[in-house]
Amino acid sequence: MTPIMGLQLLLVAAGAIAVAAVARRRGWPAPLLLVAAGLLVSPLVPEVPLEPELVLYVFLPPLLYSAALDSSYLRLRDVRQAVGLLSVGLVLFTTAVVGLLVHLMLPDLPLALAFALGAVIAPPDAVAAVAVGRRLGLPRRALTILIGESLFNDATALTLYRVAIGAALGGAVSVWEGLGEFVFAAAGGVVIGLVLAVALAWLFQRTRDSLVENTLMLLIPFAAYLAAESVHASGVIAVVVVGLYLGNRMHLRGFGTRLVSDAVWKVTDFFLEAVVFALIGLQLVTVVKGIAGYGPWEVAGYAAAVLAVSIAARFAWMFGRTFVLKVLGRTRPTAAETVILGWAGMRGVVSLAAAFAIPPEVPARDRALLLFLTFTTVIGTLLIQGTTFPALIRRLRVSSEQERYEDRLAEAAAQQAALEAGLAELDRLVGEQEGEPDQIQKQVIDQLREKSWRRSLTAWERLGGGTGPGGAETPSALYRRLRRDMLQAERQVFVRLRDERRLDDEVLREVMAQLDFEEAILER
Repeated sequence: MTPIMGLQLLLVAAGAIAVAAVARRRGWPAPLLLVAAGLLVSPLVPEVPLEPELVLYVFLPPLLYSAALDSSYLRLRDVRQAVGLLSVGLVLFTTAVVGLLVHLMLPDLPLALAFALGAVIAPPDAVAAVAVGRRLGLPRRALTILIGESLFNDATALTLYRVAIGAALGGAVSVWEGLGEFVFAAAGGVVIGLVLAVALAWLFQRTRDSLVENTLMLLIPFAAYLAAESVHASGVIAVVVVGLYLGNRMHLRGFGTRLVSDAVWKVTDFFLEAVVFALIGLQLVTVVKGIAGYGPWEVAGYAAAVLAVSIAARFAWMFGRTFVLKVLGRTRPTAAETVILGWAGMRGVVSLAAAFAIPPEVPARDRALLLFLTFTTVIGTLLIQGTTFPALIRRLRVSSEQERYEDRLAEAAAQQAALEAGLAELDRLVGEQEGEPDQIQKQVIDQLREKSWRRSLTAWERLGGGTGPGGAETPSALYRRLRRDMLQAERQVFVRLRDERRLDDEVLREVMAQLDFEEAILER
């Protein structure tokens, strides 16, 4: 990488973070604002190349790993049929439909390249949809399906893409050979992911060092991806399997590892997603320049047709699946869930990176057209579906309010059970002591009992929305508010003593960390 390219990426990153910060402050979907900002400034700035290797080997693995780490293996297992039909079945269906359409519109384009385009734009990226859905209270099942689909569909699409490109470049690839490659890629990814996951879990049990464990976690997605891709297996599946396995066992790690991990991956996700979506918009000039040989209305017609068919194929698959489930007499999703999942097919940077990765052996004219059609589909789905997705959720009146109430009820019951277990353990420990506890020990024991009761009480209070009768503050809310004000006053004293040189900076950092942890507990 040259210094100029490094400076360009640095400026892109700084601008992307600024735009994402504005989006967070305003409560807007950051991915959509970043894409729009990239489109607006693209004609005004030097071209910023989107390197496929940068996306597939640097951006994609940590984003996949973080999403898998934060996902629920148990919830994904509950919706595995829906996820499998979307991440495999729908990708195959979209590839076939788009490929046939493009071949009909452009008969001079080789059929293998038409199917390569279908594979490129088949997998949606659920980042924008999940961000909007979480903010508007989309039900957990729908969110889980979207997350699960985005975790696995790239593996299907990239495998189909490799087969189609191989056929386009002169390699005779039969259906059975393509199927065999797909099965090998999927199975190889699972095996490599499981082997790495088990080995890493064994290693983490013996480190017991939050700093070391989280540093290793930063390397895991790259190691899993490279290990799988080096033997032509699916790096995507390998990364997802490792993330799901370790995420499901995160309770076995120390509290320090969990606290640091949560912060590390939130920062990583924020940074990488901001840069990725900004880079999508910044490709406008590069993409348009490549189709100079086509008439503007001609390529606009091609782009509109591919975009429309990509959206329609997802709806056809979703409602077709619902109809089949109805005929078979099985539980089927509601009409509202089907519509929402159908409209959540926004494409992302993986599609664009795959299009940029089309080998130079493909004729330049064909390559430029495929890149343009991919770009317009990605931008079209993000701006059309992304901007209307919140209104659709509100219009259908889909809400997770009942789920949130059930969660609070389950939490309160679990807190009560945990309280009883904790107090029983306290009584056992006190009973094992020789002699009666003295006055100081009694005070400590009473404080432990009071703290346990307060935490349990807080969970029950949340069932009422955090307010008491008549909208008054609950005891826990009052405690948190007053304690936060006290902590702020204590911080000011420590800082004043540091400024007066009566307290060293190292001591200040230690006591500030203690106060910060206490405030974090109050916020949680």
